[in-house]
Amino acid sequence: MRIAIIGAGLAGLTAAYEIHKLNPQAQVSVFEAADRIGGKLHTVAFNAGPTDMGAEAYLAFRQDATEFFKELGLGEALRSPSGLPSLLYAGGRTHEMPERSLMGIPASSEGLEELLDDATCARIDAEGAAPGIEWDADSDCSLGALVRERYGDQVVDRVVSALQGGVYSASSDDLGIRATVPQLAAAFDALAADGKPVTLSGAVAGLLADREARNKARGYKPAVFAAFEGGYAEAYEALAEQSGAEIHIDAFISSVSKKGEQFLLKGAGDSQPFDRVLFATPAPTTAMLLRDLSPELSETLRSIKLASSVVVGMRFASATGLPDNSGILVALDEPDVHAKAFTFSSKKWPHLDRDGGALVRASFGRFGDDAITRAEEDTLVDYALDDLQRITGFDGRAAGLEEIYVQRWFGGLPVYGPEHLATVRRAKELVAQVPGVGVAGAWVDGVGVPAVIAQARQAAASLMS
Repeated sequence: MRIAIIGAGLAGLTAAYEIHKLNPQAQVSVFEAADRIGGKLHTVAFNAGPTDMGAEAYLAFRQDATEFFKELGLGEALRSPSGLPSLLYAGGRTHEMPERSLMGIPASSEGLEELLDDATCARIDAEGAAPGIEWDADSDCSLGALVRERYGDQVVDRVVSALQGGVYSASSDDLGIRATVPQLAAAFDALAADGKPVTLSGAVAGLLADREARNKARGYKPAVFAAFEGGYAEAYEALAEQSGAEIHIDAFISSVSKKGEQFLLKGAGDSQPFDRVLFATPAPTTAMLLRDLSPELSETLRSIKLASSVVVGMRFASATGLPDNSGILVALDEPDVHAKAFTFSSKKWPHLDRDGGALVRASFGRFGDDAITRAEEDTLVDYALDDLQRITGFDGRAAGLEEIYVQRWFGGLPVYGPEHLATVRRAKELVAQVPGVGVAGAWVDGVGVPAVIAQARQAAASLMS
């Protein structure tokens, strides 16, 4: 059996590995249009050591991902963060990150008095007595719009969008509740089913109480993140090596057609026919490639939008003056600041604290703001240095800027808007109608590394069944 996988990012490589495990005799060919494997996982060779310029960590409480990495022989390479807290920059100053919140959404104004004005705090505390939300258990809506309606603009612009922007490269206004905070949607569903008023503060309070009860039962607060000693290259290189697949880079596929029961790839791919094809590409690319196999599926996937971003990695000779924090998120409404976040990587990850220097990542770009992702490299570096000094007082130029790496992620992440889940459900129905075809990637079941791995393994198993 000959199987083609288009895309050598995490999804494509995971699928190749899983197919090889399920059927070692299968001949798997992976075609990647770029000049490297890994997709949005990208480890670069700084002089001080390997450093990630894409995703840097995964949610460690997802035991399925941890077990998968151990299966690859990478258990000893996993590293835990320092535990230093992150900060929030809003109103021209830094604040401690709100602790009792769900993705930045509070149940009360307690602890937020310096971050939000008095009117907003009063509005949060009165929300539980307001008329309930008209909640539809069969659909989704904008998280930002709902929080603005119930709590006001400041909660969205100063907290919630800052947190979601780091995950989805989009503001909360562009993101769906079910799509990005499913536990909140489930709490709304439960309140509505019980005939109780659906309120934001009530739902969040219940979820926070459940979380605290689970942590108390465990006797500890579980670690949130984990990373790799040598960067994510350890994972994607292990997948490539253990997949048994032939991997072709600089191999752009322009279309896929069907001849009888077999598939033909046009472009830089293998000219021989394949029995099955798995598309591990962004939704718009998958739409283009599927236009001859399923026009309706192609049209469905075209509606999925993408967000672009930029990461500027900087290595400084000295860390003196850099705050003892994991990083800083920037409020959406903060004027005269271009960066949306800073990660103090050498503070956050002890294994990156090398030679007394400092490694800092500056992140830029949200959905709808592509201009900054196309800015000149020198401009982006100046923005990063200026914003870093404005926010923290750390003068990166005086500290000795030794290395720079600018990584642009054009269309790097799908936008999980209010219609996204319905679109994906329809896409899955249509995929099932095209025998021999599978799909995988961040647009399907989640943008996080554990979600991508789990879905890719499922897609591989389905393709082989």
